[in-house]
Amino acid sequence: MKPVYKEVYSLDKKCYEKYKLTEDILMEHAANSLALEIYKRFPKFSTINIVAGPGNNGADGITLARILQGDYIVNLYLPLGAKSKMCKLQLERFLAVGGKVQEKCVSADVIVDAIFGSGLKRDLSSEIIGFINKMNKAKAFKIACDIPTGIDDNGNLRPVAFIADLTVTMGAEKLALYSDFAKDYVGEIVRADLGVSFNKYKANTDYYIWERDDLGLPIREKQNAHKKTYGHLGVLAGEKPGAAILASMAAMNFGAGLVSIVSHDDKINIPYEIMHSHRIEGFNAVSFGMGIGNHFDDELEDILKLDIPMVIDADMFYKEEIQEFLKKDNIVLTPHPKEFASLLKITGFGEYSTEDIQKNRFDLAKKFSEKYKNVVLLLKGANKIIAFKGKIHIDPNGSVALAKGGSGDVLAGMIGALLAQGYHPLKSTIHASLAHSFAGNYEPNYALTPIKLIQRLENIT
Repeated sequence: MKPVYKEVYSLDKKCYEKYKLTEDILMEHAANSLALEIYKRFPKFSTINIVAGPGNNGADGITLARILQGDYIVNLYLPLGAKSKMCKLQLERFLAVGGKVQEKCVSADVIVDAIFGSGLKRDLSSEIIGFINKMNKAKAFKIACDIPTGIDDNGNLRPVAFIADLTVTMGAEKLALYSDFAKDYVGEIVRADLGVSFNKYKANTDYYIWERDDLGLPIREKQNAHKKTYGHLGVLAGEKPGAAILASMAAMNFGAGLVSIVSHDDKINIPYEIMHSHRIEGFNAVSFGMGIGNHFDDELEDILKLDIPMVIDADMFYKEEIQEFLKKDNIVLTPHPKEFASLLKITGFGEYSTEDIQKNRFDLAKKFSEKYKNVVLLLKGANKIIAFKGKIHIDPNGSVALAKGGSGDVLAGMIGALLAQGYHPLKSTIHASLAHSFAGNYEPNYALTPIKLIQRLENIT
């Protein structure tokens, strides 16, 4: 688990005031981190094009140009000139070692974007948009300094952005790098230290990234056990029973000892290992909402009385009764953006379009979790967001292969399986999400199906 920050100005300020470092020192470390990535990946005398902006992100790029000068063929471009004090100083140093500012773009092995870093709050000018488009079309390895130019502090495009193969982010990882929009632009993310240990640089935060090393699988260590030791999950099947069948199969493959589909349809065709029940009783946890339609509307009051953990998904986010479920403990919600918009409307947050949700994913999830402190929210997307008590946990490990109908049903079943086994709702949600992401990293990425995804749960290590 790694901390992530909405802004790092306060962390840089701590370096100046507490550790007596200077802006110059931080800049040298930032540029050196960029240089190390180039030295590591490209032979000397490769051609490096560096496009630097007029401020301190540009100054990082100019500093990089000076460090590489003599070892590489360095072409520095300043489309907006050098305006900040540090930018002008670094340009003097670059010229002093024999560097030259280029006017005409040439082909290169590497392109470094150092135009604008963090702090972008306005749309790019037509001039810079043109420059970005040319950089994106060029056949070269592309590196972004701090944040790809064109991505603002909320992770939105203004209106285009540099498409990086690698982003070297300075000091600490920024929240903007993990928006759904940013996922197609940031490439690999590497963090650069700025003159002090990260343990000295970092501070408290409400945002965290979860990685493969954080994954905890429901491995069975106790030998003296039986099926009920690992819980009984009930999955409610309604108008579209296939969703419940997928969820139940996923739960069985993710450690639940028993899984029952609850359905009023005696002719429902379910897998042999899944049980069939007409009654919602005897379970350690339930998952419902996916494909349910209106089939259990008359029983929602009875479901509400159950004192067991619940995963609530899909159709339930369009029902007014969801407000009553939010008063309970041990509840996990798993909406996609459109469903979350409906949930926000029902709960009085206001009306939001799906586009509004995507532009403000972190803030809206955080506000929702601050109001409903006993509820775990998993907001689906290119990067899944898990919110609980005002803390945001980000799972950026999934791939586009998961963009298939049924993937969310599998996830609901996996979370339900962990709840049935006695895991805390937050832990259940985080670890099911991670396992879901890693199982979904499938090639070719167009060919993953929910059944293949369920089968791949057996091979996560």
